[in-house]
Amino acid sequence: MNGPLLEVANVAVRFGGVQALRNVNLTIPRTGCLAIIGDNGAGKSTLLNVLTGYVRPQSGRVSFDGRDITGLSPRAITRAGIARTFQHPEIFRFYTVLDNLRLAVAAHDGFWNPAVRLRGGAFDHTASALAAMCGLAPVGDERVRDIAEGERKLLDVAMALALRPALLLMDEPTSGVSSHEKFSIMDTLIAALREQETAALFVEHDMDVVTRYADHVIAMAEGTVVASGAPAEMLAREERAPRPV
Repeated sequence: MNGPLLEVANVAVRFGGVQALRNVNLTIPRTGCLAIIGDNGAGKSTLLNVLTGYVRPQSGRVSFDGRDITGLSPRAITRAGIARTFQHPEIFRFYTVLDNLRLAVAAHDGFWNPAVRLRGGAFDHTASALAAMCGLAPVGDERVRDIAEGERKLLDVAMALALRPALLLMDEPTSGVSSHEKFSIMDTLIAALREQETAALFVEHDMDVVTRYADHVIAMAEGTVVASGAPAEMLAREERAPRPV
């Protein structure tokens, strides 16, 4: 199908007396990586919640691959082809890395029966391939509680990619990661996205990460899109913006 992968048209969300989103419009292409920037309270996380079904907009429309998905449940949106990672990875800390991946692969295959063995079965090959693709093979047999925060971030992405999404949404993929790790983690992450031909949208405060990895950048403020452009253009705009005294 031609055209954008995802379209947001005039989406508005209000929580009581707070207008969280104001007539937001954006499109996400079928390939590449789009970044959303903005101060705390700009509406970035609310927008991700709308796109993944955790928040229903009061008005507006969200279309994915030509289908109206406005107001669908998170599970239905995941089945449609949108996956998400969170600022704090939602993983099983007392399970091994590979067991987490086996569970993710099983979820994609519609498996929910705890009586069926995960290890030594059909899920092993895919779980191992995902671990290798995301640089996690060396820690595959370690419990998640024992691995580094950057590796947990990569595991969260690998589990999302187990769902074979067309679009992956990421909320601050480098938050909590040391400065010397962030680029190697993003290098691995972007390579995995390209290998699976998955488009991505990520929220990020680190402009070094944004300018290095985003193909296009959208800036939000007070619940609406205020600017968009190439990373270098948006970085220059940020540098020219007046700072609070």
